[in-house]
Order: sequence, then C-alpha cells, then structure tokens
Amino acid sequence: MDASPPGALGLPRSRRIKQGRDFARAKAQGQRLAQGCLILNWVTLPPGTPSRLGVITGRRIGPAVIRTRARRLLREAFRLHQTQLSRAVDVVLVARPSIAGKGFGGVAEDFVTALKKVRLYREESNSPKAEDSKPNAE
Repeated sequence: MDASPPGALGLPRSRRIKQGRDFARAKAQGQRLAQGCLILNWVTLPPGTPSRLGVITGRRIGPAVIRTRARRLLREAFRLHQTQLSRAVDVVLVARPSIAGKGFGGVAEDFVTALKKVRLYREESNSPKAEDSKPNAE
C-alpha cells in the first residue's frame, strides 16, 4: 500500500511501533542510552527487516501541545536519518522534559549523537565534505 517512490524518506504506519508488547520488548530486552532531550531504546532485528520507530511522551513534558510537538520532532529526526542506520532495529524514543525548549536542529543533533554513541549510525563514505578536503593531485 506504500505508494511512495523507492528513494523517498517516508514513515508509513507499517514502520511505526504501535503495540504495547513491542514497547515492552524494547524496554525489557533492548539497550538504552540517554542523550540530551531524549532516551534511545533499541532492539536489533533480523537482517532484511525494516527498522521501526516508537515514540513516548509523558505528561512531565508539558501540556498536550508540547507533547504533540515533541512527538513530531522525534519522528522527523528518525525519518530523515533512517537510511543511515547501520542495521535493522526497533527504536523507541522517550522524550525528556528538556525537549520542550528545543528546535528541530537540537533534537536531530541529540538523536544523531545517540546513534553514533551506540554505533547504529552509518557514516556516508562519499560525502561532499570528504571530497572537498582532499588535496588536488595536480
């Protein structure tokens, strides 16, 4: 049912964790890292399985408007960086109260930093920055 082009960075419902047992599995069997405004919980999946995302925002974050914004920011950070995941994982992101004052840049930075710390982030080997820094062999 996914009508998006192959290269599109979508996040359809099939790539979201919705069932309580999946959240509980990530908490019980998975690993955990707190970084900035979020807590990253993850469980490694078999190869070939698509990575999925679950988001938790508790009432400590603030009123419903703040919690909804926090969920949107966390989903967007995952959506934009999902192709950089080094292996298939179920990711559960828990928003911390400090997310209330952050913009997207700060949330995405915390997310990428957390992925790098746990070695789930795959660096691009052909990035333009790496090519620009090479000296010319003329």
